[in-house]
Amino acid sequence: MEHFEKFDFQDYLDKVSDKDIINSINRDNLDEFDFLNLLSPKAQNHLEMMAKISQKNYIRHFGRTIGLYIPIYISNYCSSDCAYCGFSKKNKIVRKHLTKDEIEKEAKEIAKTGIKHILLLTGESKKMANLEYLLDAVEILKRYFSSVSIEIYPMETNEYRVLKKAGVDALTVYQEVYDRKIYKEVHTSGEKSNFLYRLNTPERGAKAGFRAISIGSLFGLGEIRSEAFFSGLHAKYLMDKYLECEISLSLPRINHAEGDFRPKYSLDDKTFLQIMLAYRIYMPMIGINISTRERADFRDNLIGLGVTKLSAGSKTDVGGYEGKDVSTAQFDISDDRSVKEIVKAIKHRGYQPVFKDWMVEIGAGEERGSEE
Repeated sequence: MEHFEKFDFQDYLDKVSDKDIINSINRDNLDEFDFLNLLSPKAQNHLEMMAKISQKNYIRHFGRTIGLYIPIYISNYCSSDCAYCGFSKKNKIVRKHLTKDEIEKEAKEIAKTGIKHILLLTGESKKMANLEYLLDAVEILKRYFSSVSIEIYPMETNEYRVLKKAGVDALTVYQEVYDRKIYKEVHTSGEKSNFLYRLNTPERGAKAGFRAISIGSLFGLGEIRSEAFFSGLHAKYLMDKYLECEISLSLPRINHAEGDFRPKYSLDDKTFLQIMLAYRIYMPMIGINISTRERADFRDNLIGLGVTKLSAGSKTDVGGYEGKDVSTAQFDISDDRSVKEIVKAIKHRGYQPVFKDWMVEIGAGEERGSEE
């Protein structure tokens, strides 16, 4: 990615022709410039063609299935200042740190949905959510869920190995923004201000042996198309180097949160769709996750066009599943439908919701399984 850091994206994108775009869409093995062609403004004239190729790639590699996952926030204490995040240490919010009993109560409530893939989240505070605390939480969650992923502060490879041994099988870590200047502007203090340490986190997770890694930009912080481009290059690098690891991309847009951060850039729905299609065409086997940050109708319309996983029934506050307002949410969600309603929407589109996504041992090897 380094050789593109001083690349003149605007000059290149202005020169992309319709012929360039069509040629890139029809190629079997796309290079970095083909990918950039698909991200160009002019490529929006060819979204129907892109959608057909994307859908074909998706069905070939994933069938007519949509995975479901659900987040659980167990602590919102944070030691970093991030301008856009409701959990930022500068914000005067209601903080909450779940006890083991409280984690189990939340787990029991979430388990009623039938979803077996849970994503464990904390604020970026190693002091509050230390390794021992995380191990206790994972031990509890493994009683109720087949797959436990984590979205926490960056850790060292040996720490990730400890969590993997305890039952964690996947890691989510967003770079947030790949533009170093902007990264420094929005991460003013704390450990999260270390750009390179965070950038190398997915690779440390892959080296630790996690079966799946999810990355992405938080759209709104940096220039939209260059951020989509760098996210794609990062994912492609990980896919090519760690062949046994499932790599996924997310496309989160900034939603309202405590602190009232105003994003400099805006990602409209049409460009969001274009980026998702470009990801699927450039990397046919990439996972694409869409969270409840997005509106219900918009998420429904993405089914069949390349998305592999949807979050469902999400709460972004600590202790939120018991129905008690005990803490401040990280950000507002836009799709507040129940799991049953989202399942119905998936089936209405002719796709099968997958509630369970896990690794089972067969003899000396491992095999991925899925079950409604």
